[in-house]
Amino acid sequence: ASGANTYNWSHSLGSGSSKTVSPTGTTTYTVTGTTAEGCSGTANIMITVNPTPNVTAIASPSTICPGGTSTLTASGADSYVWSHGLGTNSNVTVSPTSNTTYSVTGTLSGCTNTAIIQVTVGSNINVNITATPSTICAGQSATLTASGADTYNWSEGLGTSSTVIVSPTATTTYSVTGTASGCTGTATVSVTVNPLPTVSATASSTEICL
Repeated sequence: ASGANTYNWSHSLGSGSSKTVSPTGTTTYTVTGTTAEGCSGTANIMITVNPTPNVTAIASPSTICPGGTSTLTASGADSYVWSHGLGTNSNVTVSPTSNTTYSVTGTLSGCTNTAIIQVTVGSNINVNITATPSTICAGQSATLTASGADTYNWSEGLGTSSTVIVSPTATTTYSVTGTASGCTGTATVSVTVNPLPTVSATASSTEICL
C-alpha cells in the first residue's frame, strides 16, 4: 500500500505497507491508510487464485512387446512438457526397451501439475515345437505339439490348437506362431517322410516237381 503514513489490513494481516499472502481461493483484501494528520482512506485489491490443473496421462497400449510402440496422451492443461526429452505435444510416441515411467507437466492459466504414466515392456516369447515321431513312412501320421505361449496359429491351415496331427506326403517344415501377453514368437519343425520300399520277388523256377 502507498499514499498514507500508516496502514491497517483486513484478514488480520496487521499493519505495515507490505504483506505476503497465500490465499486458497480468490480473495479481496482491504487496507486502511491514515495520514499524519489523522485522515484515512480505504483501498481494495483482489487476488485471483486459479485452480491447479487436473493433468492426466494415458498410454495406449500400456504394455508393448520388444520393438513395439506406445502413444502417450496428456490432457487437462493448455501446454505440456514431457520427460525424457519427448517435447511439448499432447501426444507423443515412445518405444522403450524396458519398463519405463514417463511424466508430463501441464500448465493452465499459469498453474502447473504433473502426471505420471508407465509403459511395460513384455518379454520375448520362446515358442517350441516337437514332432512325434519326427520321421515317418509315407501314409503315416505325426503329432506336432507347441508350447511356450497362450494361443497358437499354425501354418498349412492347421488351426489354432496347441497339438495337431499331420500326414504329409513328402518331407515338410511346419511353423507355429505363439502369442502371450500380446507378444509373439515363431518356431518351426520338420517331419521327414521316407518313401515306402518297392519290394519284388523272383524264383529260380516257378514250377517244380513234387
